[in-house]
Amino acid sequence: MYNKNNVFYKILKSEIPAKIIYENDVALSFYDICPLKKVHALVITKGLYSNFNDFISNASAQEVKDFFGTVSKVSHILNIAESGYRILSNTGHDSGQEIEHFHVHILGGERL
Repeated sequence: MYNKNNVFYKILKSEIPAKIIYENDVALSFYDICPLKKVHALVITKGLYSNFNDFISNASAQEVKDFFGTVSKVSHILNIAESGYRILSNTGHDSGQEIEHFHVHILGGERL
């Protein structure tokens, strides 16, 4: 069950500020506040999904397509699409998932 008491839900509701990169009907992208690489952005779903398994099991096919299309679009906005980037999504406790809201990290801007 999705828990609305998380930082990403609060960012979606504009209760917590974020440095927005891009937004559409299905996703919101913003810079990570503790970047691990030269470029470190997040793309979060606007749907209330706790992790990848929840998202892929319960989102519509169009929502999944549009979400990952947004990830690609953000890589272009960040000017890392050509040089390369890594996408990462932790799922569940053992993976180190810290925020129970489905999201993807985009890392790049340097050799990984």
